[in-house]
Amino acid sequence: MSDCCTLAKGSRVSGDLQANTLVGMLQQRVQLTPSGEAYRQFDAQRGSWVSLSWQQIADQLAVWGLALRGEGLAPGSRIALLVPNSIEHVLIDQSALALGLIPVPMHSIDNPDSLAYVLADSAASLLFIDTAARWEALAPLQAQFPELRRVVCLTGTPTDAMARALRQWLDSPAIAPGSTSAGPRITDQTVAAIVYTSGSTGRPKGVVLSHGNVVANVRAVLDVLPVFQEDVFLSFLPLSHTLERTAGYYLPLAAGAAVVFARSVAQLTEDLVTVQPTILISVPRIYERAYVKLHESLEHRRIAQLLLRLAVRIGWRRFQIAQAQKIAASPRGLIERALDRWLGAPLRARFGGRVRAAVTGGAAIPAPVARTFLGLGVPLLQGYGMTESAPVVCCNIPLDNDPASVGRPLPGVEVKLGEREELLVRGPNVMVGYWRRADETARTLDPEGWLHTGDQARLSDGRVYISGRIKDIIVTSTGEKIAPTDLESAIVADPTFDQAMVIGEGRPYLAALAVLNDAAWERAAASLSLDPSAAASLQSDAALNWALERIAAAVRTWPSYAQPRAVWLTRQPWSIDNGLLTPTLKLKRAAIEARLASEIAQLYEGHASPRG
Repeated sequence: MSDCCTLAKGSRVSGDLQANTLVGMLQQRVQLTPSGEAYRQFDAQRGSWVSLSWQQIADQLAVWGLALRGEGLAPGSRIALLVPNSIEHVLIDQSALALGLIPVPMHSIDNPDSLAYVLADSAASLLFIDTAARWEALAPLQAQFPELRRVVCLTGTPTDAMARALRQWLDSPAIAPGSTSAGPRITDQTVAAIVYTSGSTGRPKGVVLSHGNVVANVRAVLDVLPVFQEDVFLSFLPLSHTLERTAGYYLPLAAGAAVVFARSVAQLTEDLVTVQPTILISVPRIYERAYVKLHESLEHRRIAQLLLRLAVRIGWRRFQIAQAQKIAASPRGLIERALDRWLGAPLRARFGGRVRAAVTGGAAIPAPVARTFLGLGVPLLQGYGMTESAPVVCCNIPLDNDPASVGRPLPGVEVKLGEREELLVRGPNVMVGYWRRADETARTLDPEGWLHTGDQARLSDGRVYISGRIKDIIVTSTGEKIAPTDLESAIVADPTFDQAMVIGEGRPYLAALAVLNDAAWERAAASLSLDPSAAASLQSDAALNWALERIAAAVRTWPSYAQPRAVWLTRQPWSIDNGLLTPTLKLKRAAIEARLASEIAQLYEGHASPRG
């Protein structure tokens, strides 16, 4: 266990909030700790961080609520948020919830066509958008979302007749007749959000979540992972991501902890050191990058590499003993202290030095990454969930942490296995259904209330182990079944590869499509006497055999039939902009296969074995 952050004995766990809605939860928070720090963000004009208390948030909400009420929207109307993580995002969200309006958080990095689809599908009446320039790029598509009545731009001066600058909107609310009356009654059954899935297998679907869904999930998480008023969250996953929305926004609100909004992903390294968070909510990629940088820094230092392996091995054993005894790890010995001072402490310092819970979800974290972080004292906790479950289903906790699993189900959440070992989930956190998609809802939610996750799993000793997606399971022509995501995680754990996708459905063997790390390729090309800038070098026998050797080493513990026998290399990353990643950074497998159809055909030409 990590000893990098120990809260004082006087740390205060939030008093039990009795509210069963998000609106009531905020009201009680303001009453309980009005002067406590609620949110902090960087003010570029001042050049400094600005903090607001819970009472100050309540005071600002009175202004925002009046302006929003002035739009005269009926309860249940949809309010789209194309706004980055910020205090403004919170004020929009909370103002909408108090009036019975339905927030529709949108991915701020999504492309105009996808944004237009969500606006049209949700029939949003009002759009909050970060800049006037962003609206000008989206405005030509207005014919696709005719229900939109108003656009509010947080920055810039819009020229479109239906758009207004934020300050103008707040200062001159268009009070509608009867709009000053009391707001609607909000219950646990009231819809709290329509959150669109990332669309990795097709068009995004709007997941309808009630206040009761989200509040139940928040309470269940707090039951197993106490959060203190002294805790500090650093928010950098987009609030359009349900994990961040529930665990990084509503959960600290319930606990009275502070949330600091990171300036940007590019400045995240600096913000981690400045803010020194105690709790991180992230996806595996953040930890994978730190893992790669750690290994790159030691690449030409043989003794340092040996010491790193020793430090991880000792730390991992120490972690296992602590887990077996369900106690905090014992004090370090002399050698451990020396290794920790040289390797562990600097790694923890990259994350601010105070993290007591580093939560990871959204995808599986490679085993070598988890082992390294835990061995060096970073308290990594893997969990599992999905948008449809609001989202957390299960998670590891500090004194009950098996990183090979995604933990135990939360209190009140039931799990079981269905056909083809599909994980089924039931509980108060499970969604109402899909927005305007009754058929999809019926396919995903059965009559007994079980959510069909589409994920294959194994249940053992009360823990859940995810083995892959049912739809993503590859069945080769020899009848072998392979879950590609675990293989891909193993491959990208090697710093040589930034991205990887395994293919082989109906084929005689597996192949890998891989995006090379630029620095690693430059070094490899030099050692292979290849021109790193020449496209032909990537598909040369020397490069392909080199890559296959790296892949073979990464997946050496897998059965032979599950090891890729051919590879195609590129230096061009798969991204949201080129349509090959979802806004939550998942691979769009069908799109990648379609884009690389001819390259894939060559990998299997004649069903011959690959080079060498």
